[in-house]
Order: sequence, then C-alpha cells, then structure tokens
Amino acid sequence: MRVIDVLGRIFLSTLFLIEGTNKIFNYEETIQYMENFGVPGYLAIPAIILEILFPLLLIIGYQTKIAALVMMIFTIVVAIIFHTNFDDQMQFITFFKDIAIAGGFIIIFVNGAGKFSVDYKLKSNKTNA
Repeated sequence: MRVIDVLGRIFLSTLFLIEGTNKIFNYEETIQYMENFGVPGYLAIPAIILEILFPLLLIIGYQTKIAALVMMIFTIVVAIIFHTNFDDQMQFITFFKDIAIAGGFIIIFVNGAGKFSVDYKLKSNKTNA
C-alpha cells in the first residue's frame, strides 16, 4: 500500500474542509465577502457543500478522479475571482498557492487514488467477481 497517496489526499483536502466549515460558522461574513467580489451570496451554500463533500470523497478515495477534477476547477475559479489583485502581495501569493493546489489535484486526477482507497477496493471486487 502506498500510504503516501492517502496522505497527499488528506493534506490537499484538509484546507478545504476547514474553509467549508468556517463558511458555515461565519455564514453572513462569507456572503458579504462573496458579494464584495460580485459573486451572488446564494452561491455560498453550493461552495460550502463543494468544500466539504468533495474533499471527503478525496480522503476516502471514492470517485477520486471526479472529485479531483471538480476541486481543481473550483480552486482555479476561486483564484481568478478572489485573488487577482496582484498589487497586494498576499493576494499574489494566495493566487499562486491556489494554482499550486490545483496542480496537486491534477496529479490526483491523472493518477487516481492508489491502493488505499474505496475506488481501488471497488475495482478489486469487480475483478475478483
């Protein structure tokens, strides 16, 4: 088993689980922040669901490639919408951190979850049946 695969999925996913949870507990502030960037506040709910559901799928390794693709797209969109004020060094850094994170999701999308995953178990069960 390659524990490193699941470790990578956990590391990438943890940030989004924290952010999704923070959005729940700071819902009004989240809506205000989004609206300040021209994003309708009602999109906070889908964002919260996405930031919690898909990282959980990645951690357990279920529908891993789909989850990685969704998270890669989401991360790039967030970077473009919220972090393109390159005059602000923190936004510049955050933009490129998001792009780097998207790169991690691309690697998971290409390689899949590995042996330590629900996907692998389901594939093994089909092969043995």
